[in-house]
Amino acid sequence: MTTSAMPRKADGNQPVEVNGRTYALPKTPTVVIVVDGFDPEYLEHGIANGTLPTMASFKTSGFVGIANCSMPSTTNTNNTSIVTGVPPAVHGINGNYYLDPDTGKEIMITDAARLRCGTILSGLSQAGAKAAVVTAKDKLLKVLAFEMKGINFSAQYADKATMAENEIENVEQVVGRSTPDQYSADLSLYVFDAGVKLMELHRPDIMYLTTSDYVQHKHAPGEPEADAYHKAVDDVVAKLVKLGATVAITADHGMADKSRADGSANVVYLEDELNGRFGAGSVRVICPIADPFVRHHGALGSFVRVHLLKPGDVNAMMAFARTLPGIELVLDKQEVCRQFDLPLDREGDFAVFSNRNTVVGARREDHDLSQLAGHRLRSHGGLGEQKVPFILSRPLNAKYRKIAEAGNVHNYDIFDFALNGVE
Repeated sequence: MTTSAMPRKADGNQPVEVNGRTYALPKTPTVVIVVDGFDPEYLEHGIANGTLPTMASFKTSGFVGIANCSMPSTTNTNNTSIVTGVPPAVHGINGNYYLDPDTGKEIMITDAARLRCGTILSGLSQAGAKAAVVTAKDKLLKVLAFEMKGINFSAQYADKATMAENEIENVEQVVGRSTPDQYSADLSLYVFDAGVKLMELHRPDIMYLTTSDYVQHKHAPGEPEADAYHKAVDDVVAKLVKLGATVAITADHGMADKSRADGSANVVYLEDELNGRFGAGSVRVICPIADPFVRHHGALGSFVRVHLLKPGDVNAMMAFARTLPGIELVLDKQEVCRQFDLPLDREGDFAVFSNRNTVVGARREDHDLSQLAGHRLRSHGGLGEQKVPFILSRPLNAKYRKIAEAGNVHNYDIFDFALNGVE
């Protein structure tokens, strides 16, 4: 493998402050793994049926718990929260997709332009720690590797990695196989294979591996495909531990079935409903789950933002939305920001959450579910997918065990626990 020179660990191993939190430089190689869509149901099932023996062993040799993710429970929001150690109110990225209030344009987030703070990976690498990032989805890379020194690439474009851009080249030769299909379980398994190779060959001090939720969108806990995938994840965790790494595992969000008994998607098309009630062109509904991988979910999740396009009665619209079947919570801009630590200047006029068994969309014409190919719709975005696993391969020290037992842990605390909280 060809890589650029990686920085040495800083003399004195001085802690690094990032976004008001202090992180010790790693004493041993530390790997933070984000298993996209790893709902606690997969963890519970895998421990019960024996497909997750390594993670099960951490109940006695490490720590296994549950944390909250940031809202909305989407990929960009939570990966950004995790690598910055702070909620969206601070880092600014509150979804995968948004409406620009100044231009009226709808924009997909594919870079770090909306990021309002630095990252833990950048801070550690600038202080001298060897850092590496491998992500399944390339859309995340510019945020995860923002101002970071070290190897960084996506499985999606592994064949395109260059020394100039990614501090690595010939990735396919290193991993031993070609770049995977973006719509496959192999996209995530490629991330893990690359992570093991990097640990064997370069032994980074801090490494971040984050996957795709292709499997979880298609397969419920207990289905053979889900069991096989999560067993493969567990096997990689075992390899990394054997290589001497401290491994921390969490998820960006959970995952839930969003279909009716007959298998059809359980959808509320909120923009159609609101414009039908309050007049055509009254609102635009934005689905922050929308991303370049919409085949998974048809851009349907359990959280949306409503933007008024002309003067209207917001309270009346909110009251009407609450009457729709499957709607769990409706909050105005100020309240949704207060409750969920969201940036006030980047919210809609109000937010709507559907329950764990329902998705809420915009207009029927905006959502193509034809590519589900007979699978039940499984998705995320709302409160029902807020709980995620929070796992460490080493036991917590007394201070951090007390914090964990208090029950107010977030997935964005994972770096803090992995670097400051293990014995």
